[in-house]
Amino acid sequence: MSVPPADLSHVDQLVNRVIHGDRKALAELFNLYRDRLRRIVSFRLDPRLAARVDVDDVLQDVYLDAQTRQHHVLRESVAGLFVWFRMIAEQTLADVHRRHLGAAARDAGRERRLSGGYDAASSSFSMSSLLLGHLTSPSQAMLRKELAGQLDVALRSMSDLDREVLVMRHFEELTNLETARVLGITEQGASLRYVRALTRLQHVLEAIPGFVDRR
Repeated sequence: MSVPPADLSHVDQLVNRVIHGDRKALAELFNLYRDRLRRIVSFRLDPRLAARVDVDDVLQDVYLDAQTRQHHVLRESVAGLFVWFRMIAEQTLADVHRRHLGAAARDAGRERRLSGGYDAASSSFSMSSLLLGHLTSPSQAMLRKELAGQLDVALRSMSDLDREVLVMRHFEELTNLETARVLGITEQGASLRYVRALTRLQHVLEAIPGFVDRR
């Protein structure tokens, strides 16, 4: 969720202070973005690491890295401070995956990255889990497993860029402008891709027997 309009002037003041090296402003701005960054880290963290990697620990590493890079903020944050924090979160997660998964991460194709992000297996698995989150009862466990496999395969059939646009807009709740900045495309291009990706997702879901009726 984006910052409310009434708070934008305060955020602008914090950004200006961060650019001028104010550590307290960096901490305050990070806290403003913490929930959004938590959602991104939780979504992008490999499910194999859920039991041994704490999201709060990842966020702490993101903040510490941001502190060490604050003197480079003008050069690194041309797309905006939230996008800068998100970039650091991506890099931190990549390090976490390499450290904990090693060769397994490479075998899963995690070195094929889109704009420093994550591969098809990672994002499609997370999307499948969220889209099937309504199936929670024990009696639905087998159905969830069956649908998850079909949905995962279908989502991987989407192009990497369309899937990433969908992830950023729908699951990470980035604005259209933030999505465009992350991917290095125009706002119009990001908007058109999002509409196309939503349409494609609807077709994917409708192609899975019984999925729409069971939601």
